[in-house]
Amino acid sequence: MSAWLIGLEGTEAGHQLALILALSAAFLHAVFGALQKGRHDPWLSRGAIDFSYAVMAAPIALFIVPWPEPHMWPIFATAIVIHIGYKFLQAFAYTKGAYTVVYPVVRGTGPLFAVIGAYFLFGETFTLVQWLGVATLLAGIFGLAVYNLIFLELNRDTLGIALLLAGFTGLFVALYTTYDAYGIRATADPFTFLAWFFLFDGLVMPPIAFLRWRNMAQRPAVAPLMLRGVFGALVAFLSFGSIMLATRLDKVGEAAVLRETSTVFAALIGWLVLKETVGPRRIALMTLIAAGAVIVELGS
Repeated sequence: MSAWLIGLEGTEAGHQLALILALSAAFLHAVFGALQKGRHDPWLSRGAIDFSYAVMAAPIALFIVPWPEPHMWPIFATAIVIHIGYKFLQAFAYTKGAYTVVYPVVRGTGPLFAVIGAYFLFGETFTLVQWLGVATLLAGIFGLAVYNLIFLELNRDTLGIALLLAGFTGLFVALYTTYDAYGIRATADPFTFLAWFFLFDGLVMPPIAFLRWRNMAQRPAVAPLMLRGVFGALVAFLSFGSIMLATRLDKVGEAAVLRETSTVFAALIGWLVLKETVGPRRIALMTLIAAGAVIVELGS
């Protein structure tokens, strides 16, 4: 499968597959965000998810995929540091604001930084129409932020810090998207990068989550939390794997922008599953973000 996938790099078929992978990652990432923000503490959810995917990835990394080349070890180390920063910021943001407030800003600010990063790291450029799409996306993001500042009542006292944390989290989304794209292109087999990344990445948050759980006055039951972790790990494999393979097959900037159609899925999940209030104006603004991503693709 690796040889077939590598053979598609730089082809029209590869571009189409990258499009499908990026859109799949959009839906799956919205599901993943909802799992972390759901009824469990986001730190505990993250710890359970990371533990689960580290356990799942270990046999694949150790016994199935080729071992990483020597130059990959410092790449993995840097990637893990970036992801730790992202996870901490996201967990803090989710503890301060509602899912439908935090998620669109996180996922929306990421593409702008990712497009800029892809220019410097990979020499990628956008057409005028694509920049119009980025501008449309940003208009939706900042419109949503202004709307939340004016109208939202839930967690009003922490809304400002939630939006600030969401913006910084978006910066780390761009950072890990571009750097991980560099990493998956630096190894001969893309599945080597994915398997070893999940193994290493899953070792950091579980101890932190355990300490947080142990110090809670009312500790949640472990079994439902771990069940959420297993399901979240499967979603993470598919979501992160899809977007990383998309960046290997095609442009990093386009894949990053297309993934942000996840804001529409996030709005629906927040409304239908998490029972958060999502009015028509907020849905319109989230749709504007998604429309910007579509314009980027049409302008390519």
